[in-house]
This record gives sequence, structure tokens and C-alpha cells, in this order.
Amino acid sequence: MNFASRSKWKSPAVLRPRRLPAGVRGWLLDRGSLTARLQTRCPARFRVELLHQGRERPRIDESRLLGIPSGCHALVREVRLYCGHDAWVFARTVIPLASLRGRNRRLGSLGERPLGAFLFAHPGLRRGRFELGCLRPGDPLFRRALGGETAVEGIDAVWGRRSVFWLHGQPLLVAEFFLPDLLRAWPR
Repeated sequence: MNFASRSKWKSPAVLRPRRLPAGVRGWLLDRGSLTARLQTRCPARFRVELLHQGRERPRIDESRLLGIPSGCHALVREVRLYCGHDAWVFARTVIPLASLRGRNRRLGSLGERPLGAFLFAHPGLRRGRFELGCLRPGDPLFRRALGGETAVEGIDAVWGRRSVFWLHGQPLLVAEFFLPDLLRAWPR
């Protein structure tokens, strides 16, 4: 799928489980807190590396999913989640500027604190349906997910999921991509 132009995210109901790589299937479909799951499985120090955060125009498919007009700015945050020195997850969060008001304004200043810990601490949090997709070499997000590499030997796709969360009635979109080091350490 080419994130530079149009994404081809699919509902898990449309994708047959057999079409999903076995090692990533359990990660893609788990509805709990990914942060909490990673922290319990990480025998070393769990940490978040903030790669980018700023106001920019979301991709067209992201704007549509969030219900914001195309061309409007949002806060975009990209991070990698690490266990020790191993990058386990690349995540991209898109937050409409209107969602950064009131009790949600702290979303804009998380820095290297995990978003999942913040979100799942709120009992009124709602999560929308998952969409699944993958990054392929040549996609700008593929390079960013893998630390700037345009191609990695033996890696032809990085699978991920995305869903809209509603915090205090305001939407934000979270996409999480499961990196090779995670799948080698925890293949399910």
C-alpha cells in the first residue's frame, strides 16, 4: 500500500486471518492497551522515542476518517517504542486541533511518555473499529518506521493497524506498525 498517495486499509472482517502473517496476527487484533502489553513483555527498559511532532496536514484518508476537512492542520506525532535497544513498534498519531482543547490539551505535550498509558487511564475512552494494512519498501512511512532504511533484507512489509479513539468526545487516530525486532522476540 502506498501511503504517499492513497492508503488501502482493510477491515479485519474483510481480510481472511490466513492472509495475515501468523507472527503478527495476534498483535494486529488485540484490543487492549498495546503499551501495557509491550511493557509486560519487555525484559529490558521500555521507552518511547519521539521522532516527530508538529502541526501539519494529515493524509487525505486520515482526514476523512477523523471527519476533518482536507487541507486542515492537525497535530501529528510519530514515535518508536523500544524494549532496550530494539525498536518494537512505530506509531503515528493524528489529533485534530479541535481535539486538543480542555481536558485533552495534555495530548499535545506528552513528549516521550507513552500515549497508550495516557489514553487507557481514562475510563470514558472509546475505541473505534480496527483497520489493517501494511507498509512496503518505497513508502515514506516504511523508511521512517525502520529508522530511515529504504529496504531491509528479508522485510517486504511492515504490518499495522489503526483506529480512532474518542477521548472526552473528541477523536484522534492512532496507527501502530509492528517492527521485525518485536516479531522475532514475540511472534504471537
